[in-house]
Amino acid sequence: MLKYFFKRCAAIVPVLVVVSILACGFVRLLPGDPARMMAGPEADSATIEMLRSQLGLDRSLPVQYLTYMGSVLRGDLGRSLKTKLPVFQELRLRDLPTMYLAVAGMAWSLVFGVIFGAVAAIYNGKWQDYTAMLVSVSGISLPQFWLGLLAIQLFAVHLGWLPVAGFTGKWSELVLPSITLGATVAAIMARFTLSAFLEVLSEEYISTARAKGVPERLVMWKHAFRNALIPVVTMAGLQFGFLLGGSVVVETVFAWPGLGRFMIEAVAVRDYPVLQALLLLYSFHFVFINLLVDMVYALINPEIRFE
Repeated sequence: MLKYFFKRCAAIVPVLVVVSILACGFVRLLPGDPARMMAGPEADSATIEMLRSQLGLDRSLPVQYLTYMGSVLRGDLGRSLKTKLPVFQELRLRDLPTMYLAVAGMAWSLVFGVIFGAVAAIYNGKWQDYTAMLVSVSGISLPQFWLGLLAIQLFAVHLGWLPVAGFTGKWSELVLPSITLGATVAAIMARFTLSAFLEVLSEEYISTARAKGVPERLVMWKHAFRNALIPVVTMAGLQFGFLLGGSVVVETVFAWPGLGRFMIEAVAVRDYPVLQALLLLYSFHFVFINLLVDMVYALINPEIRFE
């Protein structure tokens, strides 16, 4: 187990190197010149060229990449072209709100998604099954921006129960954005849990347990549910990574001070250091979450052993 953990940790390094190369190349494919945007529309060509030289944009792409990676290895992610502040400081301010939002969205969507999927599997073909799947299909079909605006209009404007936008650290500010963000994931988890549960229920050891007279409740929750959770955990880990990287729409609708909104602002001004750091951070989140998912396997099913 420990050997596998260190092996996976070592595999993260080449993945991040490849991502850093792609990030450095892709952000420079964006139309527009950061130096021209910083100089303003009235600047002459000499001023623009001077800015390009100061930013290092007049160098070749490989030199720019090696210079950037040298700074990253020293713990320096550069400075934002827009705010002139260190990128690390900017990310530290925005990473925690995005993490709060993603964790809250994942928590409620995982609970309700697994419950709905399990109920649909246990009562397969009955009204409980159709109701649970109707709710899950609705969650997948509703666009996040529309659901967010609807939630604001109903719960914030008309009823006045919850805050409209922003984040100051209160738990009530998490409710509407997390529900909006996790709606699609809850629907996906419900359908995936249903599929995994039905597959497990068709296994021979389930039929054997029933033939031995094991109570149906024990068959469902001790034998079927535990084994059905293994693929569900895999999907949950993947969806959590997508929540961290896919919160752009929700953060924009709710004026959430997180990484997704920060990325939109960075794209608007072609803030290369910020965009590169965000892509590296998102990739690290995704790879690390996959590692944690693999570790959780052994906790769910002790029979699983890694070489």
